[in-house]
Amino acid sequence: MKNNKRPVNAVSRPAEAVMHLVLAIFCLACILPFLFVIIISFSSQESIREIGFSFTPKSWALDAYTYVAKMGRQLWVSYFNSFFITIVGTVCTLLVTGLYAYALYRKDFKYRKFFTFFCFFTMIFGGGLAPTYVICKQFLGLSDSYAAVIIPMLLNPFNIIVMRTFFQSSIPGDLIDAAAIDGSGEYYTLFRIVVPIAKPGIATVGLLSALAYWNEWFIPMLYIREARYYPLQYLLQEMQSKVDFLAKNSAVIGAEATAIRASLPSDTLKMALVVLIVVPIAFAYPFFQRYIISGLTIGSVKG
Repeated sequence: MKNNKRPVNAVSRPAEAVMHLVLAIFCLACILPFLFVIIISFSSQESIREIGFSFTPKSWALDAYTYVAKMGRQLWVSYFNSFFITIVGTVCTLLVTGLYAYALYRKDFKYRKFFTFFCFFTMIFGGGLAPTYVICKQFLGLSDSYAAVIIPMLLNPFNIIVMRTFFQSSIPGDLIDAAAIDGSGEYYTLFRIVVPIAKPGIATVGLLSALAYWNEWFIPMLYIREARYYPLQYLLQEMQSKVDFLAKNSAVIGAEATAIRASLPSDTLKMALVVLIVVPIAFAYPFFQRYIISGLTIGSVKG
């Protein structure tokens, strides 16, 4: 005879239906705003003037994307710069963060408490923008180069704490001792034993770092003056600033500026810029999803 009894910890069908409904509503709440942004970016400026932002515009247009495409070669150069900075910066961040977190994880490290306090202290207190600018610009000479964007964001104390916590939660100390008995060196132990086990934590920190590098525009504004080093975010932000300037000062500048302002897709351009920035990095989420869930869960439960 078949056993039709439900497991003791099983969720009842009504409760399961309610949870599915709640999750479906939550998914719609996350997806609909971005879908709305895409629709507005393809709306015509006349439709926005008549009925405002709507899921069903009166007419469609590619004016915003056409305006962005007029950037020509500079647009693709900035796309390359953003991808290059994001990839190289994320790899370097993972390397430096992993080495720092591994040292904090090792209980036999003599100065472990000092460097843990040093890391935690910088999460609470920072030097400020002016000292940071002086050190990066004058002391380190970071300007008009990829390093000027990568190095200031190379080490994040929060990422160090997350990775150290993941090491403590998933890697037993006996495994490290057994590797040392077998004659394994510190670097061999880290890269051949610890790293394969800690893939969820590394992927989590990697995604957080990639998002930080991809979305950064303030640091390029401080240290980048040559257009060949502009990342995409700074290029688009500068483009939007010019459009806003024309919109606010068209009456002062003159009739020619007013005519130019009337032809600019100022409202739809903002949404098109959001789409151009978000879509490329959004494709990274499916590859990191299972690692993010396990990595952040372990990092948030155990300390």
